[in-house]
Amino acid sequence: MPVELILPDWPAPPAVRAAFTLRSGGISAPPFDALNVASHVGDDIDAVAENRSRLRERLHLPSEPAWLEQTHGCRVADLDLETALVPLADAAHTRSAGRICVVQVADCLPVLLCAADGSAVAAAHAGWRGLAGGVLESTVRALRTPPAGVLAWLGPAIGQGCFEVGEDVHGVFTSADPGATAAFVRNARGRWQCDLYALARRRLAALGIRRIHGGGWCTYSDPARFFSYRRDGRCGRMAALIWLDPSFL
Repeated sequence: MPVELILPDWPAPPAVRAAFTLRSGGISAPPFDALNVASHVGDDIDAVAENRSRLRERLHLPSEPAWLEQTHGCRVADLDLETALVPLADAAHTRSAGRICVVQVADCLPVLLCAADGSAVAAAHAGWRGLAGGVLESTVRALRTPPAGVLAWLGPAIGQGCFEVGEDVHGVFTSADPGATAAFVRNARGRWQCDLYALARRRLAALGIRRIHGGGWCTYSDPARFFSYRRDGRCGRMAALIWLDPSFL
């Protein structure tokens, strides 16, 4: 089966390339079946290497993606300066053609960003901890582009109907921003259903970013296409990638 992808539907400039991987097209055995791109989840390392190779071939990537060691934090790796083989970061940005920003997810929200003039791109791993900690704000600052000139795409994440959280998560957002209450719905158990997409849109809008695309998937409720850590526990990871195509520059 070929490597399956979601290609962002957004008005990015021609030099900007982006993609999001699905489960199909790899060789990993259950529970990582099949296109797991993560080396830290307990999958066979040779299977991960083959899956990444298939992804490079499918997208005709100009280089190996800059895989990150993600910590649910807000550090942003500058791929034009970074020297670590596997940067400790939850976002990455570049202004150089051929360098590939990538984040891995399995319920957390991947956010891809680009300058409307095609001069810079970035990818951020934005689960609730990252959103609360300011990963989007840090990533937008790193782009060094006026917010009015930034486009954002929200990739597949766990949907509100499947993402139950407690008072701690609700309080982290609403204490700092009372308007974030709109992203939460009280459920019959007295807990909260959290809308990661709404929280991300709110934070991006507060930064002055108006061109926000994507959203609307639910990784938890679509096991045929998506990995979901909350649904399955041990599982693979999907990748959201963005880069500047050297052939356009």
